[in-house]
Amino acid sequence: MPWGKWGVELLWWVVVYGISAQATRESAFVHAIASAGVAFAVTRSCAEGTSTMCGCDSHHKGPPGEGWKWGGCSEDAEFGVLVSREFADARENRPDARSAMNRHNNEAGRSTILDHMHLRCKCHGLSGSCEVKTCWWAQPDFRMLGDYLKDKYDSASEMVVEKHRESRGWVETLRVKYNFFKHPTERDLVYYEGSPNFCEPNQETGSFGTRDRACNVSSHGIEGCDLLCCGRGHNTRTEKRKEKCHCIFHWCCYVSCQECVRVYDVHTCK
Repeated sequence: MPWGKWGVELLWWVVVYGISAQATRESAFVHAIASAGVAFAVTRSCAEGTSTMCGCDSHHKGPPGEGWKWGGCSEDAEFGVLVSREFADARENRPDARSAMNRHNNEAGRSTILDHMHLRCKCHGLSGSCEVKTCWWAQPDFRMLGDYLKDKYDSASEMVVEKHRESRGWVETLRVKYNFFKHPTERDLVYYEGSPNFCEPNQETGSFGTRDRACNVSSHGIEGCDLLCCGRGHNTRTEKRKEKCHCIFHWCCYVSCQECVRVYDVHTCK
């Protein structure tokens, strides 16, 4: 089947196989979001009519609600997930731990789309009144999917590799490393190798390090200077920026602004 129409093969090879071969939480995140990206792109292409092999979803409509009716083109996310599963998991058929990890994280990424499908509606009526609404099933914004998977990255479960013999030979499976933590569900990300040191440049891992990175001096999060600068401290400089200010709307219809110079403190890692 010509899935290349959506460019999914290029997306997959560039994004997934361009990362480190280690089984880290970063790799888990990239597999999840790339798998979700393939499903998202295929689903959106189907709804936009750019492919003759698929179209709108007509299987999950059900009766309309009060004050609205079905209309537009519902996005067939299940078809997109099917394509992503067929494509992304095709190489993950080995009986080893890495294939098991990749299959799990691929599916976790795809599940994110199905879990966040929602009704999107448009109002119809005189002067913009909402006398009648037409609604259709729509995917969430991809930015929201990325934010959700970033949270899953932060709470990813560390696993250990176990080997056991089956009729086909030795098979590797994953087991949670710390039993006193919550066991991962099919929607959580998993990994079994520690992350490399991203503080310093490393060509093997693709890390550029954090020197000269801008940081937030008032934040205690990952973008804060304490964490991002890896304990090396940070430099502070002042920077003048020209910005539009004192804008006034004139009838009708244009906006005039003055140009102001503002001074900002810029913090960068040592």
